[in-house]
Amino acid sequence: MTFIWPWMLLTLIGLPVLVVWYRRLVRRRAARRDELAALGLVSPGLSSSAGSSSGGSSSGRRVVPLRHLAPALFLTALGLLFVGLARPMATISQPHQEGTVVLAFDVSGSMAATDLAPNRLEAAKVAARAFVQRQPSSIQLAVVAFGANGLILQRPTQDKAAVLAAIDRLTPLGGTTVNFGIQAALSAIIGKAVPLPDPSASPSANGSGGGSGSVEAQGQNLGYHGSAAVILLTDGEDTSNGDPTVAAQLASGAGVKVYPIGLGSPDGTTVTIDGFQVATKLDEALLRQIATTTDGTYFAAADAKQLAAVYASIHPTWTVQASKVEVTALFAAGAALLLLIGAGVSLARTGRVI
Repeated sequence: MTFIWPWMLLTLIGLPVLVVWYRRLVRRRAARRDELAALGLVSPGLSSSAGSSSGGSSSGRRVVPLRHLAPALFLTALGLLFVGLARPMATISQPHQEGTVVLAFDVSGSMAATDLAPNRLEAAKVAARAFVQRQPSSIQLAVVAFGANGLILQRPTQDKAAVLAAIDRLTPLGGTTVNFGIQAALSAIIGKAVPLPDPSASPSANGSGGGSGSVEAQGQNLGYHGSAAVILLTDGEDTSNGDPTVAAQLASGAGVKVYPIGLGSPDGTTVTIDGFQVATKLDEALLRQIATTTDGTYFAAADAKQLAAVYASIHPTWTVQASKVEVTALFAAGAALLLLIGAGVSLARTGRVI
């Protein structure tokens, strides 16, 4: 326990002075009762029992400790008030949600498909807005758009209005490269550009026995971000020529969980792009592999209702944080309680508070 005004603890010096004064007062009263008893003005039993009405020596032995109970309670209450004057602070562990959540939207042309009303991207945006509104102020939110490239639209912030504005700007265009989506999300979390491993690099240049070793090494260099998560919204197959799980391995090395949300149906559908019918099919196997690699969870959202339920099931990390809290009020409440008890004891014994 620490104190904001520790010098106020000097007031505790007054407690021993009060104890000495009280003991002298008790002795003077006892001496005076003995004098009155010698003159026959009070009964000897009253003198020996310190005010007990029973007059018996055995009863006196039972009651004598009660003489000091009320003063002791008053003195303890005063000590608590003196400590409260120093404004004590205690370290309290409080659970709360914290971390960074990146909403990574697939903005490829196939997101204009209407199997989710009004289309896949708009349905994803509606559910994302509700997700953003539910988050506590301790959560930082970011928005990433990925298609043929990955782009950070909004860096991590607690400004929900800025996040919602970034979501509103999303429009479907181009192909799909899942690696770039995860890469951009990692860059947003870490605060700097995260390069993907060069697949043409030799094992010796990678510093390990292969391409996956290079991924592990780069993931470790990114630091550990266990309180960060990526919600990856995509509807189609990866149209790039690279390995879509490379960025997922980077995320795993950095402790970042990826939660892929598959939009649409694995049976596939068609969408009209620039007057051409283009087939699009959900690759659930890839999204499950990404989730497994990063210790995340894959969710299927075949319609808007399921999509809303998916967002409701994703919660940021609960952590326990130690923070210093001023507990002056607790000391004041304890002192008030002791004063009330002491007043009750004194009234019950003598008919007066003091």
